[in-house]
Amino acid sequence: MRRPKAPPPTLDGLLAQSPWFRALPQAVQARVRGDLIEVVVPLGESLGRRGDLPGHWYGVIDGLFKWSVSSADGRSVSLGGQLGGSWFGEGTLIRQKPRNADVVALRDSRVALMPLDTFLALRDTQPAFNEFLLRQINERLHWFMGKHADHSLLDADAQVARALCGLLHPLHNPSESPQLRLSQEELASMASLSRPRCNQALSRMRAQGWIRTGYGGITLLNVDALLDMGS
Repeated sequence: MRRPKAPPPTLDGLLAQSPWFRALPQAVQARVRGDLIEVVVPLGESLGRRGDLPGHWYGVIDGLFKWSVSSADGRSVSLGGQLGGSWFGEGTLIRQKPRNADVVALRDSRVALMPLDTFLALRDTQPAFNEFLLRQINERLHWFMGKHADHSLLDADAQVARALCGLLHPLHNPSESPQLRLSQEELASMASLSRPRCNQALSRMRAQGWIRTGYGGITLLNVDALLDMGS
């Protein structure tokens, strides 16, 4: 018997699982909810381009986004990804400088936009919001430092392992579910590898019993082994 299809994620559901929102007084929650805008970002479309001046903080209701930097000759380096439930973009809002990476949808996605004025008001008046941002910026700093080393020191298998573990990180995937709704093509893009090289790495990981792949995505069976490979 086929299972009933789960209802699509909602903006209210995103807020309910966001620790910074739950910590706000009810009156502030109501004001924030009224200020949020939901938008659809189709596959391949940009949520923000390198050089843009940011105007919103972003929450992923559903979908997958990739941060990347491209060179003039077409080469691209992936900096990380954002799955449903995650919030990002605080660094560029706080700096109020043009963003230094492209943010592109790897599948049809839905995003909550918090206007800059709302973001700044929360920073000015809500200590719990600032505490959340501090922890998140610290985590992102450590993640990007490690990511920089990837492309200098790690082989293809290690880059794929790190991309998988990155999508398990609460910074990018607050549910921390080891069952990643992710295609092999999307993973190759996240790891900045060709699809054949990514698939070869996945085959070796399957043979080790570290992952399971299927129509629904990729399940991480031995996270410790993947972390060791990607470190």
